[in-house]
Amino acid sequence: MPKFCLGIEATADDFSVGILDFNGNVLANVISAFIPKMGGIHPREAARHHGKVVGQVISTAFQEAHVKPEKLALISFSQGPGLGPCLRTGATAARALATYLDIPLVGVNHCVAHIEIGKLATGAKDPVTLYVSGGNTIVSAFEARYYRVFGETLDIAVGNCLDIFAREAGLHQRAGMPLGAIVEKLAEEGNELVDLPYCVKGMDLSFSGLLTAAIRLFEVRQYRLEDLCFSMQEIAFSMLTEVTERALAHTEKREVLLTGGVGANKRLQAMLRTIADEHDSRFCVVPKQYALDNGAMIAWTGILAYEHGKIIPVEKSFVRLKWRLDEVEAPWVGG
Repeated sequence: MPKFCLGIEATADDFSVGILDFNGNVLANVISAFIPKMGGIHPREAARHHGKVVGQVISTAFQEAHVKPEKLALISFSQGPGLGPCLRTGATAARALATYLDIPLVGVNHCVAHIEIGKLATGAKDPVTLYVSGGNTIVSAFEARYYRVFGETLDIAVGNCLDIFAREAGLHQRAGMPLGAIVEKLAEEGNELVDLPYCVKGMDLSFSGLLTAAIRLFEVRQYRLEDLCFSMQEIAFSMLTEVTERALAHTEKREVLLTGGVGANKRLQAMLRTIADEHDSRFCVVPKQYALDNGAMIAWTGILAYEHGKIIPVEKSFVRLKWRLDEVEAPWVGG
């Protein structure tokens, strides 16, 4: 008999439920996004959205997967890192399902899940991974039971950097596209490279100076918005590519994986593909449907953890707001 896992993702603005079988086939991946009326994500407002849609999203996932609840063998949920109210909403739903169905519960690290869904979707086995999103910017590779962090942001994530600039420039008023996608589109029309801070400190990165400088130049209207978007992308992505290439040279891995929401950016993909080719490594990029936060990645990572005994008692399933990637033992990974 086939076995199935339901995964719940609720770390930030997206509430998502994925259902997979234990062979890695995605049967459902339903996402409901919280869209703030203005500004960034307010954790309590996002959690309120998650609480309103949880029943409908779970029901839709069962319908799409053609799986009945009693056929589930496992419930997994994003245990951290993330926004406290959002994490707790997802965890509460997961505990309720696991308790009602009397099946095991697994807490999943959100960052590890982004890597594992990328590996599943692309066939990557042992890559250097660049994970870039609104909340995280991490260069990692697996070694001796753990995903080791080779470089990370010291302040804000690159996705957050681009989003804040877009809001300051009034781009949030343009409906129908994520802010990062709007910046990418405008950048395609830019042709002047504006002098902005390039800040790589050892193997770590800082984006706050880049953001502040870009906002100030926009406010004085010294450059075209298209050129500022172009320059922000070129400089931020060059920083990311530099650190990723150094990690690749150090580890001598033969694969580069790009994952996370910012991974959908074509310019970033092109820059990483170039360094992968130069190091005779295969370049892999997560498919767009799995780039953003999604329940499928939580379900799949839950399956991997469950098959290696990583079950968590309901009474100990507290959320972990600052759970680092390199704190997670990953016995299912080879290499």
